[in-house]
Amino acid sequence: MFRSLHMKLVLILILMIISVMVVMGTFLINSVGNYYLRDFYDKVTGLFDYNMRVSLEQAAQGENGAKHLEEMVAAHTSSLGISNHRSYYILDENGAYLAGPRPPSSALGTTPNMLAAMAGEVGITNAAIDSYMDAAYPIDGGTQDYIIYICDDKKEIQELTWRFFSIVLETMVFGLLVSVLLSFLLSKTITTPIEHIKKQAQLVATGDFSHRLPIQSGDEIGSLTETFNDMAAMLQSTLGEVQEERDKLSTLFLHMTDGVAAFSTDGRIIHMNPATERLMGVTFDESMTFNQVFTGLEMPASANERKVVSSEIIRRGRTLNVLLAPYGAADGERGVIAVIHDITEQRKLDDARREFVANVSHELRTPLTNIKSYTETLMDAAGELPADTEKRFLGVISGEADRMTRIVKDLLTLSKLDYGRMDLAFRQFSMKEMLETIYTAMKLDAENNGHQLTLEFQDDIPDITGDKERLEQVVVNIISNAVKYTPAGGHIHVTAALQMPKSILLRIQDDGMGIPAEDVPRLFERFYRVDKARSRQKGGTGLGLAIAKEMVEAHHGTIHLESELGKGTTVTIILPTDLKEAGNG
Repeated sequence: MFRSLHMKLVLILILMIISVMVVMGTFLINSVGNYYLRDFYDKVTGLFDYNMRVSLEQAAQGENGAKHLEEMVAAHTSSLGISNHRSYYILDENGAYLAGPRPPSSALGTTPNMLAAMAGEVGITNAAIDSYMDAAYPIDGGTQDYIIYICDDKKEIQELTWRFFSIVLETMVFGLLVSVLLSFLLSKTITTPIEHIKKQAQLVATGDFSHRLPIQSGDEIGSLTETFNDMAAMLQSTLGEVQEERDKLSTLFLHMTDGVAAFSTDGRIIHMNPATERLMGVTFDESMTFNQVFTGLEMPASANERKVVSSEIIRRGRTLNVLLAPYGAADGERGVIAVIHDITEQRKLDDARREFVANVSHELRTPLTNIKSYTETLMDAAGELPADTEKRFLGVISGEADRMTRIVKDLLTLSKLDYGRMDLAFRQFSMKEMLETIYTAMKLDAENNGHQLTLEFQDDIPDITGDKERLEQVVVNIISNAVKYTPAGGHIHVTAALQMPKSILLRIQDDGMGIPAEDVPRLFERFYRVDKARSRQKGGTGLGLAIAKEMVEAHHGTIHLESELGKGTTVTIILPTDLKEAGNG
């Protein structure tokens, strides 16, 4: 209850009022007591001055001196303030009662002032804490000494003090009532805005920034309210920006193709995106550790080194590059972030590039070596060789130059296809007429090699849209391969058929030597040849099927090769009949 600021303010104000009243009451009561003490002293000393004391001593010289002293003192009772609470007595030198307006109700006690008077000294020393006030004057009566003793029992002071105390008490009660009321009003003016700020702070803590506090004064409370509103607005804006950035990072983290995983310093998993699960072949579990995810890798020993560690691992047949980077501040949460990048295709491309460069170098070096050798022979033996020998050497040089020209031409064609710079002239033409033309042109060559070339149309072949020259080049290339790699007496059969929906199937089938099963998947790779020596002898460059694949795919078609060693090879091409959109694209 008393923990609230409101009750503390009320309690402080009440205690302050009580303290003030107590101090004032104590001061007033003490002041009244001191006043009566000073008044008693002033009256007594004012009456019993030197002349009065001389007169009293003269009156005491005669007979019946006590009576005379009583009469003289009685004449000044008003000056002494004699009342029911204050009396005077005529005592002998031993303090025994002799005369007075009335005898004491009990034996007079021996007070310090009375003892002083017995010793011949004036006794008028009193203290405010004493329960009485008295004064004793010694009187020399010649044959007998007397003491005039004046005593006040302070009952009048006590009555007046009690009246003052009652007044102070009543005033205190009234003041407390007023102070309680005023303290409630005052504390409410202070605590109400603070309560509003407290409630608004609770709403802000729950994420509700829709309310603003009204500014009801221009004092410090009003300034605090305005500052709180500004702080809430700034906090809302900041949290909005943080949430927006967090959503962006969360979306990026969730959908990025690279794997990302975060671990604490003791190796416990904190976060893992779906790409990590896919690349590492694991499923997120809060109990997982670094060693369970990255078997064989060591977690950085300290996050303070700020060193990025790069490693390559093989998982599920794929090559992965893992970057381990520490994160976190020295006085906050720390750990390690692992970024996983699939570099399988990059490694394949690197290998293919190296193999391509090696193949090109090898393919160009062989004809260059032959050209150089035959040229040097002709130069060294100029005029000495027979004419038919020189003619044969020059024929070899020309053939090797043609071979280099074909290689360079094929490489330029592939380069244009790779970079989309191949200008394909799309137009509508008759596929049937194109195949018949090729058949007529290739039939003689096939017969010269002892082969039988046949052409069959299984359906009514419609016209198609495409680059006639490029497609013709593809078909001629495949038939030429069949002629080259089929032993004498072989059969090469070309079939064209209509395949739904809206596509033409073209199949070139031979019964030649065939291709080993392990080599079939790589036949469309550049420079790949099953028997390099035999292919080179036949004049092949290893680029024909690669170019054919690129050309067919440029026409939105597919090409497929099937072969069995010793039984022959079948190449199947499927082309769409309508390529207007592809041509425009």
